[in-house]
Amino acid sequence: MIKHTSPLSGIATFQGKYVLSAGYDNQVILWNANTKEALARGIHDHLANQCVFHSDGKLCASSSSDYSVRLWELPNMKLKTVLNAHTDDVEGIAFHPEKPLIATCSRDHTLCLFDFNNNLIQRYYGHTADVISVAWQANSDILISCSDDGTIKRWDAESGKIIEDIDLDGIETDTIAISQEGVIYAGNDEGEIILIDQNSKITVPAHNAGIKRLVYDPEQKLLVSISYDRQAKVWACSNDSINCVHSAELPAIIWPRSVAFLDSETLVFVSFGSSYAQYNINTQQWSLNHIEPTLGVNAVCEYQGDIYTVGDAGTVHRNNKLQRTLPSLCNFFTPLGDVLITGGQTGQVFDAITGECIYQHRSPLNCGATFARHGQEYVVIGTYTGENLIFKCNENGKVVLFESIKSHANAIKGVSANNNTIFSVCADTSASFINIEDFSTAQFKEDGHSMIANGCASSDDDVFVSVSRDLKLRIWECGEVSVIDTPHQNSIKCVAISSDGNLVVTGNYAGFIGVYERSSQEWVKWYHPSYAGISSLSRTENGDFLASSYEGRVHLVTGKDFKQAKAA
Repeated sequence: MIKHTSPLSGIATFQGKYVLSAGYDNQVILWNANTKEALARGIHDHLANQCVFHSDGKLCASSSSDYSVRLWELPNMKLKTVLNAHTDDVEGIAFHPEKPLIATCSRDHTLCLFDFNNNLIQRYYGHTADVISVAWQANSDILISCSDDGTIKRWDAESGKIIEDIDLDGIETDTIAISQEGVIYAGNDEGEIILIDQNSKITVPAHNAGIKRLVYDPEQKLLVSISYDRQAKVWACSNDSINCVHSAELPAIIWPRSVAFLDSETLVFVSFGSSYAQYNINTQQWSLNHIEPTLGVNAVCEYQGDIYTVGDAGTVHRNNKLQRTLPSLCNFFTPLGDVLITGGQTGQVFDAITGECIYQHRSPLNCGATFARHGQEYVVIGTYTGENLIFKCNENGKVVLFESIKSHANAIKGVSANNNTIFSVCADTSASFINIEDFSTAQFKEDGHSMIANGCASSDDDVFVSVSRDLKLRIWECGEVSVIDTPHQNSIKCVAISSDGNLVVTGNYAGFIGVYERSSQEWVKWYHPSYAGISSLSRTENGDFLASSYEGRVHLVTGKDFKQAKAA
């Protein structure tokens, strides 16, 4: 039976007949829109990010973290060709409205233009950060792109030259939609929608967190926005204004990453489950019953002698047995006294043991760490909106928010702490050091990494480590950083370090684990325990390491051998 086994990332529709979904399980699945049954699928070598139909319904395309775009023949999803020219994850893709051409954009900071036979027609240079979305200006050979460098650029597709460079004040902008009249709608990380035409640039506050996707229906002149504030909004558009005519809270199963119009009143969304979700704007009804939970584990830890896991389905397992189902995908564990704290996509902080919701934040939660201050335990939680949230137990033993520290301008991907310092790393490549004594910023490295940082960890002394999409291991000590080459060929997802700071364990999205010994400056172990990605690493009480994987397993890494055990 064809279905997704990891979260869906991209979604597209064709004339109310087909739905196409791209997933973190490497699959691209074609669905019957009437029955929601899977018809066929294609496979990438790595995460599938986005997907799109050609206007004639005979072809579709998908982008991937395997650095390729693949063209598939419909309806059997037979692979037509693989477009290979990028050197990093490919994100946005757009078929030319009339010609046999397809535009792509990538985290390698470039755009490419191909024909359908894998001929590279043009490459576009000019962005200085990841390029996330690309679209064609209606009835023209003009390309429009947006990037994490805070600009939108218009390109002459034939010459590759920039026609117009639109400054968005340096604010990262992930998504654009273009009206038939040429109005650009751009959604940024401040939750704003910017309306851009030849004469004006109008900013509309729209969401309380970053906007991840905009889609435009030219027939109804409606715009849909979805955000990490877990809201979907429908906007009526004119040339110089937008007006919100409908809003909906997103159920916990929805990932606010991609959305599409199925017909004039129905939207389809990506989810953290096995299939896509459907929403009727007029009746305000969700169709979710066909979505099954997936088994992916996002975090593992040893707590009070037991092994706990949590993942995409929000299910907390203790020693392989189900303990609790939480109403959210969860990304981390961190203990605070007798409370095991977790949280994730809904922005809720939970007691993983009792299921109690402790706190509600305005954006998703990525990571957490425990530290001591003035003889009391605290927890720090990193958020998608750049805050480090500090929690402690009050005099009644209740976990409460103590302080919120704006540490970064973007999503915090990893946080760790020792006796003196909180260390966090960010999707915008920055690294932050916070004094535990007074929560002041001790040091901030704007370019701490050369690409997106994915995780960090700390030893018991003053050694911190971090990993990045640039395939490097960074060791931070006494304010200085050492950059270590790694055996990894895929983006490094997570890292852990021994209490004495000598052994560093890293895991990547292709399922490899590497162990680096600082004393010998060598990679002393290299495992491939999983064909799914390694999602998290944690240190056990006896000095071993636990690694969780997106296939739902836990792997024990010791100094001598490697063992494998099911965790879910």
